[in-house]
Amino acid sequence: MLISESGIRTPLPFWAETLRQKYLAGEASIFVLYRNVFDRYPAAGRYWTMQPLLGEVLLKDNKRQIYELSIDRGVRVVQGGGVEERAELYRHLEGKGLAGIFESLERQMREQRSSALLIPYAGTIFPAGELHLLSLDERGAFAALHRWSLDEQFADRDNVVILVSESLSEVSSALLTSPRVVAIEVPVPDHAARLAAIRHYASQMPADQADQLASQTAGLRVIQLASIVASEAPQALNEAQRRTLIAGLLEGSPLAVERAEKLAAITAGMTPAEIRQLVDPTRQLPQSLDPASEMIAVVRQRKRELIEKECAGLIEFIEPRHGLDSVGGNAQIKGELLELARMIRDGDRTRAPMGLLAVGPMGSGKTFVIRAFLAEAGLSGIALKNFRSKWVGSTEANLERVLATVKAMGPIALVIDEGDRSFGRQSEDSDSGTSSRVIARLKEFMSDPENRGQVLFILMTNRPDKLDTDIKRPGRLDRKIPFFYAETADERAAIVDAVFRRYRVLSTIPDEALVAACTALDGYSNADLEAVVLLAAELAQRQQATEPSSGRAEVRAPQVTVSEELFAEACADFMPPQETAMVRYMEMLAVAETSRRSLLPPRFSSLSAGEIQRQLAELRSRIQP
Repeated sequence: MLISESGIRTPLPFWAETLRQKYLAGEASIFVLYRNVFDRYPAAGRYWTMQPLLGEVLLKDNKRQIYELSIDRGVRVVQGGGVEERAELYRHLEGKGLAGIFESLERQMREQRSSALLIPYAGTIFPAGELHLLSLDERGAFAALHRWSLDEQFADRDNVVILVSESLSEVSSALLTSPRVVAIEVPVPDHAARLAAIRHYASQMPADQADQLASQTAGLRVIQLASIVASEAPQALNEAQRRTLIAGLLEGSPLAVERAEKLAAITAGMTPAEIRQLVDPTRQLPQSLDPASEMIAVVRQRKRELIEKECAGLIEFIEPRHGLDSVGGNAQIKGELLELARMIRDGDRTRAPMGLLAVGPMGSGKTFVIRAFLAEAGLSGIALKNFRSKWVGSTEANLERVLATVKAMGPIALVIDEGDRSFGRQSEDSDSGTSSRVIARLKEFMSDPENRGQVLFILMTNRPDKLDTDIKRPGRLDRKIPFFYAETADERAAIVDAVFRRYRVLSTIPDEALVAACTALDGYSNADLEAVVLLAAELAQRQQATEPSSGRAEVRAPQVTVSEELFAEACADFMPPQETAMVRYMEMLAVAETSRRSLLPPRFSSLSAGEIQRQLAELRSRIQP
């Protein structure tokens, strides 16, 4: 709590109150604030950015002098000292390096007592890395601050130092290990904080709409929420102007006035061109979609744009277009995933798995089925892209940013395809131990009990033998789902039929004829069967293109129809890959990894553990020179 000038107690953000209490208890005099440090925070009836909140709210009434040290502006006196005193300080610091600056600041803080030093972008002054690789100035700055943290006289003079960094991995780990340096996380706003921010920046928004908006914006910062609901730039369109523009675009469409009202409330900060692109006047409102649902769809789109921009290419949102009903065959797998989807939709956090491992040979449908599962479970999905960097500490910082974003957005699925490439065993000598640190952090995140039911970790691979063994244990990847090529002609026919429907290709092939044609496709993967269907569609399109035109003025692309003869021609023409030994090896790896025998095809379900290992060893010797 903070006592204002009027004597009224006003609440501080939780992290700021934590800092205050730890300081008053004498636990430390040096603090590191990290994570969501470039946001806005509520205090004293308004929202502040970090530096003004620290200087004008938290420290203003109980520190005589407040200094700020940054790499770009040097030393500034934020509070305290007359004009002459400040001028003398600046003259004394002129031409001095970091070590000299810390020496001068230490003398000032010891002589005048009750001082505060703020260090934004702390990683630029105390960078991560081996001490012997740092410059002499950087080592001097580290030594000074580390010595301050252990100096009781420095603390007894009522002095405090606050470092600010978006990621702890950007700051010297040797400094953070000091027992008198306390790191405090500034969290991404939760539902209550987002709701309070929406009510502040959009005070006229109806309560139910504000609550709905708060629920749909998990993972966004307050500053991003403000950009959605309240334009503060004087040159931007105000809400009334946006409402008029949107109403004009929607004129004549169903519920145009109500839709314009809701969309105007969430398009703050957008230019007229962006609004015209977002609100397509030619798009009719579906009967099943009400204005509130349309608002949610727009919010999700803007949320995606903001988070992808913030994560700077580290993640990619997954937008599945098909549910499990679009998946042909795979009856046991579909049954397992439908049950998991039901748990997640029902919010059954105690039984929800921590993670899934989808394993099987290439082309067995892992990626498509997992994406269909996300749609079935109503989960947003994020694909982890290349977060590795050649710069020291950047890989770890990128990973922390992604994991913090994912956790704040829950419930969500973090999907990693070809997991053996991203998280396979790596030599510590090859990258100075970066890979081992990355995998250790991922293991920690995957096994965090707080993530159960909030973050579902999904790993897909056809080479689970290349994964770190410990990452595959229950409690991290609880369910291991094996994928195989279709076993029977009926299953292959079901897959072919599903592909026809997915690509909207008409088929005149009788069911019996399709099953008969698929009998000859034994050993074809799901990807092979899809390629056969697309080849048949291409042949049909060529055939229809040679037929005489009707001569109509308006020519539309004809609906492609595949006949029994064309499908047979495609089957005869297509040549599948011939890597049979590798496919068999990947199949046995999937058998060895599965967590349930009931998910295995009959030819594998009765194999003993010893027989599985014997076959694996035999196949491994055949594929390795």
